[in-house]
Amino acid sequence: MQARMQNLESGDSPDGVSPALLGGSLSSEEGERAWIQAVAFTRDRSPASFDQWFSGVQFDGFTDGVLSLRARDEFVRQWIEDYYLPTLCEWLRGHTGLSIQARWSIDGALDHPVADRPSYPPVRPRTISVRPFPVDEPSGVRDVGAAGGSDPPPPPAPRIHAVPAPMEALNPKSTFGNFVVGPSNQLAHAASMAAAGGGGRRHNPLFICGGTGLGKTHLVHAIAHSVREDRPDARILYISAERFVNEFVQALQDQKMNDFRARYREKCDVLLVDDIHSLAGKTQTQEEFFHAFNALHQGGKQIVVTSDKYPQQLDKMEERLVSRFQWGLVADIQAPELETRVAIIRKKAQLEHIELEPDVCLQIAQSVRSNVRELEGTLIRLAAKASLLGKPIDIAFARTEIAASGTSRPNEASVEDIQRMVCHHFKLRSVDLVSKDRHKSIAFARHVAMYLCKQRLKCSFPELGRAFGNRDHTTVISAVRKVESLRSNDPEVRAHLEALERKLGSLD
Repeated sequence: MQARMQNLESGDSPDGVSPALLGGSLSSEEGERAWIQAVAFTRDRSPASFDQWFSGVQFDGFTDGVLSLRARDEFVRQWIEDYYLPTLCEWLRGHTGLSIQARWSIDGALDHPVADRPSYPPVRPRTISVRPFPVDEPSGVRDVGAAGGSDPPPPPAPRIHAVPAPMEALNPKSTFGNFVVGPSNQLAHAASMAAAGGGGRRHNPLFICGGTGLGKTHLVHAIAHSVREDRPDARILYISAERFVNEFVQALQDQKMNDFRARYREKCDVLLVDDIHSLAGKTQTQEEFFHAFNALHQGGKQIVVTSDKYPQQLDKMEERLVSRFQWGLVADIQAPELETRVAIIRKKAQLEHIELEPDVCLQIAQSVRSNVRELEGTLIRLAAKASLLGKPIDIAFARTEIAASGTSRPNEASVEDIQRMVCHHFKLRSVDLVSKDRHKSIAFARHVAMYLCKQRLKCSFPELGRAFGNRDHTTVISAVRKVESLRSNDPEVRAHLEALERKLGSLD
């Protein structure tokens, strides 16, 4: 064996794995070292989604070619086997000479997830290091673009089902420290910190509403992390409304309603429910949630729910539940304004060690207005493409790739286009809309322009306020709601809006 060692070239094996082990057996220490190198190699080939999935996997040993792994659930095990295990086994087989066999076990509570271990050596791409972003919503999927075919297609990330949720079930990066605060989400952030015991008036329940990808789930995870840190013995239930429905149905079928009710009414200190709008139309489940809500609220237990709609806009939801959602605080999250989008990009780039020039940050922020998830996806695509081609992420590269991906919409009407068209329709001057003039006709036209901008461009309220003479965002909110009401009740206003929308449609 020793003579064989001397005949092998050191360059044929990675650092830390002795070439002498090729074709032989490995001690537990050598097996772990080989595993570490295999993981580093695999992570380098598929950096965009590696940590997301390997946070649900634990390495238990590598002996005589048997790779012992533990998965959080069957879904994670299956995905790792399909997209990552072949690469891992191929590396181990090629560098140890052993026939590799994976032995799995399922355990919801992992002590040392692979993604959390600090011992993996860095493996850098040619120009920049691309590592995965924090997942804003566990159910979200980030489009990381093509990377030479080595990256598996972005999967539908599994929902968090464990109750009470172990810490590993929560995204470890979704903390208050990693949440970028701006005017569009300031209230929701402050209320979430208070709900977690971070100071300020605590509202119960806390109802967080907003569109997809704006950070609702991030805040819910941050609450769970903060509570767990301050009160390790706290019983935290984090669950989706859909999962609540499934558990309720299963309890009925198994005749275990007493256990189900005890779990949600008695064995819970903090209840966090995602996507409460999924309960719409499910009368029996709403009845059960109503009683669980009452029991927890009367016991002073914190309740936090998220939704994509305001409570009063929830269709097929019992009135008594809607009224209870409004007992505490309804905190909405709007699309981030330009400054916040720039800050989000800088924060994510810093976390992922991606070097970006200020003009590139601004270009991405101006091109993507809809939500945080799309911002992150755009940055990931740029970083992955730059790494693959060996190019820096400069302004020319960013513009070309954003235009090619269809993220930018150069033909879409701008705020200025809408303002000009509204002025032409109502026979006003362009300066009237941004002036301080409160004449009834000018104010009405201004409100209509704000409404159309909000509906068509999805701009944030603070952005629109600045575009209309540096008005406060609350003024824009009031204007939009007023026009929405008039559209439903006033045929003349509806006719004006339909005429303007036809004209705007010709611009797109």
